[in-house]
Amino acid sequence: MNNHEIDYKIYGEEMQCVEIELDPQESVISEPGSFMMMTEGIQMQTMFGDGNEKGLMGKLFSAGKRLLTGENLFMTVFTNSSHGKKHVTFAAPYSGKIIAMDLSELGGKIICQKDAFLCAAKGVSVGIEFQKKLGTGLFGGEGFIMQKLEGDGMTFVHSGGHVIEKELQPGEILKVDTGCIVAFTQNVSYDIQFVGGIKNTVFGGEGLFFAQLRGPGKVWIQTLPISRLAGRILQFGTSKKGEEGSLLGGLGRMLDGD
Repeated sequence: MNNHEIDYKIYGEEMQCVEIELDPQESVISEPGSFMMMTEGIQMQTMFGDGNEKGLMGKLFSAGKRLLTGENLFMTVFTNSSHGKKHVTFAAPYSGKIIAMDLSELGGKIICQKDAFLCAAKGVSVGIEFQKKLGTGLFGGEGFIMQKLEGDGMTFVHSGGHVIEKELQPGEILKVDTGCIVAFTQNVSYDIQFVGGIKNTVFGGEGLFFAQLRGPGKVWIQTLPISRLAGRILQFGTSKKGEEGSLLGGLGRMLDGD
């Protein structure tokens, strides 16, 4: 293996964290802000990119790619510098599930939403994946730039709500809300389709486009995209008091004394 071999354990149900066990000189990389706790003997170092680049230009290029996906310029590497086993724990940024993926069993490459990556064994490459079709880029909802995770080690991504894993057969098509896609293997074809129909477009409330995933390969689908949750919170936060869920909003305000 080119990547560090790490052991792990996931704790929790809907507010999960993953504990990584590191042997001496083993390392794990993570997104800034995902760190939760670690035992004594582990050194933390901030770096450009994912640490796989050589030379200053390579590091700057990697950092620039991360900017395109909306991520931080830097990543954090945690290394066990002691003589025994040590542990470091990372937590998901919002309610959902942490998905453990062994890249050596998934063809060496996973494509995921740009905010899904949590942490991975040192040596896993975190890059960008451009969707080649113009329609996918313009109407993909989550953008035409996605993250790609390459290597042969363990990587961990997080989803919103519950996660459903599906195995698509060759030619099998799955139509999904664009925000509900967490990740898929490299053989899965990703495209955007117009919903169609005037009533669906105007009154459907589901957006104008949905994603079409064609097998073969694995896909991971989340039940609660963070964008959907944020939109609902914003909706209730900006609505007037007494109007939520009722046609008698004015009467509700009168009864409340407003």
